[in-house]
Formats: sequence, structure tokens, C-alpha cells
Amino acid sequence: QVQLVESGGGLVQAGGSLRLSCVASRRSFSSYDMGWFRQAPGKEREFVAAITWSGGSTLYADAVKGRFTISRDNAKNTVYLQMDSLKPEDTAVYYCAAGAWGTSKGNYNYWGQGTQVTVSS
Repeated sequence: QVQLVESGGGLVQAGGSLRLSCVASRRSFSSYDMGWFRQAPGKEREFVAAITWSGGSTLYADAVKGRFTISRDNAKNTVYLQMDSLKPEDTAVYYCAAGAWGTSKGNYNYWGQGTQVTVSS
């Protein structure tokens, strides 16, 4: 079992930046690929970004490519999502997840509770 706790969400103006963090409870964190997903009100949860267990490969949704950066620090059991040039359409609850590489929610076995990101225009 892996417990994940996200932090770093908040209210920001369009064009601003936020950095989300997700801390895992277990040392086995380094054996998991990690992903970030988001869910806006009335919409399905969607893929945002993923990173392999080593940090050697990353993957982004087209909507965030060039603006968001996923990274991880296995020594700290933490994965990050740096979000720049934020847009109102980025407003959502952001979730981190641990599991196997990919863009599908079904690839990930463990989920955090989510952190709210609100971008004002």
C-alpha cells in the first residue's frame, strides 16, 4: 500500500505559476511510475503528465505540453508538477497517482486525495 499526499494548490491569476508536490509514504516509491491527473467540475478525470520510476522519461498531455514540467526526487519520495503560464481552463482538482507507465487511469493503483488549483482570468 502506498499513501500519497498532494500539496501546493491554490488560487493564481492567469499567466502565473504553481508547483504541486506529492509525497509518498513508502520507500518503494522509487519502483513506481508516477502520474498527475486532473478533474474539473462536471468532467472526467484526465491525464496531465507522467514520469518513469527513474525519471528518465516523461509524457505530457497536449493541453499542458510546454507549460507544465513533471519531475521526481526519489530520495525524498516526492514527485512534482511545475505549472507555468497557467490558464483558466487549468482549473481543476489535481491528483497524483502511482502505478505503471501510461496515460490511462487504469494503469495507476494508488491515488492521492487531490489538491485544488484555481486560475482566475
